[in-house]
Amino acid sequence: MSVVELTKQLIACPSITPARGAVFDAVEAMLTARGFTIDRFAAGEAPDGPVENLLAWRGEGGPHFAFAGHLDVVPPGEGWSADPFAAEVRGDLLYGRGAVDMKGAIAAFIAALDRLEQGRGTISLILTGDEEGPAIFGTRALIERMGERGLKPDLCLVGEPTSVHRLGDTIKIGRRGSVNIWIEVPGIQGHVAYPTLADNPIPKLVRALAAIDAVHLDDGTDWFQPSNIEITDLEVGNPATNVIPARAKARLSIRFNDLHRGDDLAARVRDLVLAEAPDVVVTPRVSGEAFLTEPGPLSTLVASAIRTHTGIEAELSTSGGTSDARFLSKLCPVVEFGLPNATMHKLDEAVALADLEALVEIYAEIVRRALG
Repeated sequence: MSVVELTKQLIACPSITPARGAVFDAVEAMLTARGFTIDRFAAGEAPDGPVENLLAWRGEGGPHFAFAGHLDVVPPGEGWSADPFAAEVRGDLLYGRGAVDMKGAIAAFIAALDRLEQGRGTISLILTGDEEGPAIFGTRALIERMGERGLKPDLCLVGEPTSVHRLGDTIKIGRRGSVNIWIEVPGIQGHVAYPTLADNPIPKLVRALAAIDAVHLDDGTDWFQPSNIEITDLEVGNPATNVIPARAKARLSIRFNDLHRGDDLAARVRDLVLAEAPDVVVTPRVSGEAFLTEPGPLSTLVASAIRTHTGIEAELSTSGGTSDARFLSKLCPVVEFGLPNATMHKLDEAVALADLEALVEIYAEIVRRALG
């Protein structure tokens, strides 16, 4: 079956995060037909679970090459020119939610398997249904499962859409870390005409946010852009004009490079807020730490495969948001490479048919070289 037909099959399974059911059925059938052993399981409990995951492997011993990705997609939104899950080809493009991010890459890797004669080593696929969601019980649970089965990759490729202007121009060798922080400053509600009988939390929160906004974390590194703190929400929820509110809330998002750790940044924010409001509640959630796969054998291998099939010299980058590579980097060297990302998460997400075909050839070349 062609890579276009494989991609269409996956798009036609609506799999808004967290993905379950039909899309996993489709992948399981594709991989079973290609001789893979399948371990499909659910992990976690509400509110962030259960999450469906799929681990598949073929062959034995080393070297072990792993491909990782996610079958879940973001909600399509309103205003598509056609059904977002119809998987419709128009002209040179295939339209559908997930075409780029990242069902097209998963289909390309599966199609690439048909071009390989696996003489030695192990190939595995690490697929989750919750990369676009909280990512609590997805790839992390898959890593635990691999440990239980004694499956440890030597190299890992994540099929995220990394290309910017044309297929092959960018390989991601790292990502910044991410921490979100919720701040709640309590006060005492009262009448605005009698401020001595109340305690307004808003000025305390505003002063704390001003101190946070003034923080300069760093100037970046050789491979990473500067870290940044952004205030992403401010909430009081007070409909009355003559009432001092009982509480004020804010939310921060920090994207940070490998000079920092998420817990340390959260502690720094907590100290700044406590200086203005001793009874504040600060709740951090570290989504992932920054990681870097230093340029070396894996990035060279991927860049060489790209050059062979496109003539393009790929740029090594750490830009963009987070991905599940942040977890997989604890297992082995990992890089990300996939389709052009111009339409990911947008209305009328679409992939060029020619890019799908070319990606199959590149992925096949990568695996062929990785397994020697």
